[in-house]
This record gives sequence, structure tokens and C-alpha cells, in this order.
Amino acid sequence: MPLDSQQKAGIVAKFARGAQDTGSPEVQIALLSERINGLTEHFTAHKRDHASRRGLLKMVNQRRKLLDFLKSTAPERYQTVIQSLGLRR
Repeated sequence: MPLDSQQKAGIVAKFARGAQDTGSPEVQIALLSERINGLTEHFTAHKRDHASRRGLLKMVNQRRKLLDFLKSTAPERYQTVIQSLGLRR
């Protein structure tokens, strides 16, 4: 379930480190988390949608890689992202 431009702009504004920042790990993790949450709601109604489940797993793995990168390069930023998104790590 894609995000509309208003939702995406709000997430980018909340997690951006600068005015034109859209590609930092924090922003990417937040956008992926929002898409993952939307898909988990989708699967409560559509349990047999295995094609979308594959996409969900790819997004979860991408978020995991970004979190690992952020943890190794900037642990304090990693902690703030984890706490603000409510991820259990």
C-alpha cells in the first residue's frame, strides 16, 4: 500500500537531518516502517496474498540492513530512530 505524498512529506520532515534530506538512513527506515505497517494491516484481511508477502519480506530485510548500518556508524542516531518508531531492538 503506497504512501500518499502528504504522509511521505510528513515522515520526511520528522526524520530529516536537513532541509533537503530525503535519503538519510533515518528517513529511509521511517518510510519503510510506515509501508510495512500498512502491509501488515493488509494481511489481516488477505491471508493468502503471497506475492505481497514476498514484497513485505524484502522491505523488512532492507530496513534491517539500514538499521545495522546506522547502528555501526552512528549508535546515538540509531537509538533515537528505534525509540521514535517503537521498534523492538
